[in-house]
Amino acid sequence: MLQPSRRKYRKEFRGSMGGVATRSNFLAYGDYGIKAEGCGWLTAAEIESARRTITHHTKRVGKFFLRVFPHKPIGWKTPGARMGSGKSDVSAYVAVVKPGQILMELSGVSREVAAEAIRLAGHKISVKTKFIEKDNA
Repeated sequence: MLQPSRRKYRKEFRGSMGGVATRSNFLAYGDYGIKAEGCGWLTAAEIESARRTITHHTKRVGKFFLRVFPHKPIGWKTPGARMGSGKSDVSAYVAVVKPGQILMELSGVSREVAAEAIRLAGHKISVKTKFIEKDNA
């Protein structure tokens, strides 16, 4: 799973996810991509699952670019735990996603293969996504 190698602080506030993405909102490396249409948190497991789906469907042909990384530590308490007594331990790392952000890119494959791979990967991701392509692709 993806996670940061070092952190200055172990735990972090939850933060807010308002607004649209002002950076990482256009295709920079590949010809095809998967773009977020909603906001949310992508866990490291979701990112890895989508990555594996794309590489499996493309038979490792072409080049894959991951544009998000799970930097944010989160933790959740068990359902029966009582209120208070501080934050729980870090249980996972997530990437904060805003609408319009490019999550993954793909190049070196045909449009049909890329569209199907990205469609399958979109089912693994908890935010609503859509397939996009470069104008000259």
